[in-house]
Amino acid sequence: MQVANHSPPIFTDEYSEAKDKAQKKLVEELKDQWRLMWNERFDDKLRAEEVSVSDYKILRVERGTVIHATRDFKALNFKEILKQQLIEEPDRFIQPDAHVGGWTKFIKTKITIHKPQRSKNVASYIAKNRSNKPNLRQPKKGGRGWLHAT
Repeated sequence: MQVANHSPPIFTDEYSEAKDKAQKKLVEELKDQWRLMWNERFDDKLRAEEVSVSDYKILRVERGTVIHATRDFKALNFKEILKQQLIEEPDRFIQPDAHVGGWTKFIKTKITIHKPQRSKNVASYIAKNRSNKPNLRQPKKGGRGWLHAT
């Protein structure tokens, strides 16, 4: 009598690395197609729309599809395309929106550059030397001011 062993397969590190590489490759292809689609779009100024010029099968966008319009239009979203392609954690491949955050906001809010404090002796020395300097600029209008005398 034979006993079948139906235990689930053991996922190794090699499997997960191969899966990650495949997902990264797919995401890079999607990004290339996404950039190409936006660079090749046709701007219909009469209707105020942007239309795709050719078929993009990976993105599931057909020729003539409205990509961006001005009124009552749901624009294409790269994150939704990644979800359709069953990419795990699509947020790690997409930069966050500017209003949500990003590198610029992180630098502005978290990283501050502290100017070194001057000692009191240095500050007093600078103040003394500034007051002793003569005014090097020549006065406008020979010192008469802005009014024109006739």
